[in-house]
Amino acid sequence: MTFTEDELLPVSLLQHLLFCERRAALVHIEGIWGENVFTAEGDILHDKVHDDLPVESRVDVRITRGLQLRSLRFGLTGKADVVEFHRVADEVANSAHTSEGLKPSIPLSGVPGLWRPYPVDYKRGRLRNEEGFEIQLCAQALCLEEMMDVAVPTGAIFFGKPHRRLEVVFDSGIRKRTEQASYQIHELIRKNKTPPARYEKKCKSCSLFDICMPTVTDASKSVSKYLARMLKE
Repeated sequence: MTFTEDELLPVSLLQHLLFCERRAALVHIEGIWGENVFTAEGDILHDKVHDDLPVESRVDVRITRGLQLRSLRFGLTGKADVVEFHRVADEVANSAHTSEGLKPSIPLSGVPGLWRPYPVDYKRGRLRNEEGFEIQLCAQALCLEEMMDVAVPTGAIFFGKPHRRLEVVFDSGIRKRTEQASYQIHELIRKNKTPPARYEKKCKSCSLFDICMPTVTDASKSVSKYLARMLKE
């Protein structure tokens, strides 16, 4: 399947989707967004990243900020917080193409040696494994592979509070889940219908909690029980 430019959806929607289908639909279909302390902290962290120099050079690493991403295969677009290009050893540079036909490394204009992209996504809060974060990062890697015809086997999520990275290996499992999520988000947007609310414990941390009102609109809840509870209160 190949998507057109007009059909591309933001990579960031995958994180919303993995958290909650309804939230993804509220954000993209209904154009609703809400701020809370968590989103505010995240915005500050991302602004700080993008306020730094767009390109930074070190001995074996070149750092690019705000790189535009696109994949027609998965129908995704976005902007990377950071893409590091790591200089690869001679044995890697001279190795054969991957099983997907991708190059093991690529040259960079005006820079000696061969290099491999390494996406880094910035998140607020403590170091933790969260599928939505990892899928979003993997989607960035898939975009880079398609754009540059080079293998991107790993990346990292940088967490703001501990100032530490969690490395993510893009194995066949996470690639498959990312592919499924990309098609799922396109199907959700194609239907143009926001799913009903379903209250879960995680809802309390969502910035759209007051807009979504899952404790009121949850289709699985009894209206009569809700009214009885409200009258009692």
